[in-house]
Amino acid sequence: MLKQKCLQAIWQCSALIVFASLLAFSINYLRNDRLQLFGNGSPEARLMDPSGKRLDISLPEAKKLFLQQSVVFIDARPQDDYEKEHIKGALGLPWNEVDRNFMRVTEDISPDTPIITYCDGETCELSHNLAIFLRDMGFRNVRILINGWALWKEEDLPIESGKVNGG
Repeated sequence: MLKQKCLQAIWQCSALIVFASLLAFSINYLRNDRLQLFGNGSPEARLMDPSGKRLDISLPEAKKLFLQQSVVFIDARPQDDYEKEHIKGALGLPWNEVDRNFMRVTEDISPDTPIITYCDGETCELSHNLAIFLRDMGFRNVRILINGWALWKEEDLPIESGKVNGG
């Protein structure tokens, strides 16, 4: 009797898992914004937009745009880090507060304005998440300076402290 109940429970659990999986795959298939189930999940692939253009930018290129004053830097780090020090003139839009502050911080930025997002650390995802969000919100020229804060400080490039430009 116990053996029969255990086998029945195993069969029911298996059937439930199969049914739930089929339902999940079906719903995903019907969505307009399907979740990618298979594909290239490498770091290089994550830095590409859907057209295949790389989203990352080198420090020399970012420095050149900074000196030409032809780019807006946006700091994706937490507000406390931004206020302590940030790239001179950078706007502060912490990823964890993006929903609350997006409109205020970006209201004066044209959709065609070059934007560079940055955070701190080679594995920091904040700037990547912010860049993708900005692109989804209509900004067409968004790049990511990977490990941006650390690289910027190592090169002794201009920095400042405090709340600046709506940060």
